[in-house]
Amino acid sequence: MQLSLKTGFVLIVCLVIQSYAWLPRQGFSIRTRTLSLFDAATGDIVVKDESSSLTLQQKEFICGYLNQNHPNLIKQFAQAFSDLGQEISKANAWSGGSMELESALLIDVTATKLTLQTQCRIRNNANLRSDTINFSLDANPLRSRLYQDLSTVPTNYLDVVTYPLIDRVVRKLCRLCWIVQMPQVTGKLIQMAFQLEGAGIGKLPENLYLNQVPHNRYVRQYFYDEAAAAVQEAVVLCSQGKLSNRMQVISMFPETNPSMDSYRIGTILEMVRAVAIRLAEENLRVKVCVQESMGVGIFTGVPKQLSGVAKLLQMMDWQSKEGEQNEGMIGDYVRFGGVAAQHVTNTIQKEDGTIVQHQDDVFLVIAPQSMVGTETSIHPLLQAMVQAVGDRPIVLINPDLTDKPSAAGQQSVRGRQERIDFANSFETIFQFQNIYVSGTSYFPILGAITKLRPSHPYIALQRRDYADGEGEIYVPVLASETKPDGQDIIATFEK
Repeated sequence: MQLSLKTGFVLIVCLVIQSYAWLPRQGFSIRTRTLSLFDAATGDIVVKDESSSLTLQQKEFICGYLNQNHPNLIKQFAQAFSDLGQEISKANAWSGGSMELESALLIDVTATKLTLQTQCRIRNNANLRSDTINFSLDANPLRSRLYQDLSTVPTNYLDVVTYPLIDRVVRKLCRLCWIVQMPQVTGKLIQMAFQLEGAGIGKLPENLYLNQVPHNRYVRQYFYDEAAAAVQEAVVLCSQGKLSNRMQVISMFPETNPSMDSYRIGTILEMVRAVAIRLAEENLRVKVCVQESMGVGIFTGVPKQLSGVAKLLQMMDWQSKEGEQNEGMIGDYVRFGGVAAQHVTNTIQKEDGTIVQHQDDVFLVIAPQSMVGTETSIHPLLQAMVQAVGDRPIVLINPDLTDKPSAAGQQSVRGRQERIDFANSFETIFQFQNIYVSGTSYFPILGAITKLRPSHPYIALQRRDYADGEGEIYVPVLASETKPDGQDIIATFEK
């Protein structure tokens, strides 16, 4: 393509080069520091979405799609969430068929409510009765005997530009689908959001080929980037008081699943390195922790999954030597330790205010777990560490906090409920877990359960091959605020 300058216009190309440098350690709290740096570094996480209404195209698409493809869902909405549903129920209490809902159309959808046009047939009345009804997207069913009450979609951290309005509306519609016992529609709604300028929540790249082990580098890098972004967002939400400081990352694709022969400890460590560097770039000091030997006397050791991990962490290439990209990071912004209260570093300063030792801001704990046969559980050590951490973020990477058989029964009966409650206190901020056929090998992969950000719902996806056999794609089939069980997922899979 050639450019002509005969018209008198001059084409000027400007290149803007932004320089990056390590920011000096600031002397305010983690809450203030994280917010300011995160905002400066990205500018798109703490900025509120100014859009307050759906576009006309989005409204027409939602109404047209649901009316054409899921008319029974609209009728269920009218029955469950409006006074009309109660009226129909009362009319039919003494004589069935006295009042029937013939049709229901979705005629409008906003950020807060749905509007339906209904037609009812009343016995001994030749004319159909028409009604226009409205109900909130956060509505609870009026007839609780027939429908299950569910908690509303959390909105305290959905005021970000990365979570557009269309995705919020779709997420609330998914909740209504679960209430009226039609969860199979939720996957279609997630796919609909892809087409309506949503943020692509629940969308995975094509051709991941997780059945192929070892994975390609770009596949690993995709999971590293997603996990790092999820932890970064979670730390910011924690600093705002919108998320608990107890978090966990569940990464169970084949190379990070310890129950599979394809397990590769290097992939876990590379993911931890990516997360730690991402946080250090935000001027946060990170402590990467691996549990030490457990047991009593000669019966001591570390879990097989963690054997040699502490040494490997320090031998990894962190690009932190003189002249390298992350010069000075190790030892200052990224440090290593074990799982115990004494490994929590707090700020130490002189009387004149000079800081002698900076505190650890974020803690990454790699695969904490108990051992079979030993008389020591990881729970007391981890609980003491969590207590010492206080309100600072602590992130468990692929934890296994279940009880293991032990000779003295320390992990069997005594204090079991307390240990279960402690394990459940960690909120999942990132999850990717493949789905397999029960009772067979780990291949082929049927799909995956994902939660790629702390603000995202759980989404189940089915893996499908292209007709020509030249690729694969993951298609959303189910969305839920809580992790769905296997029966609900398999019921939505296309045979």
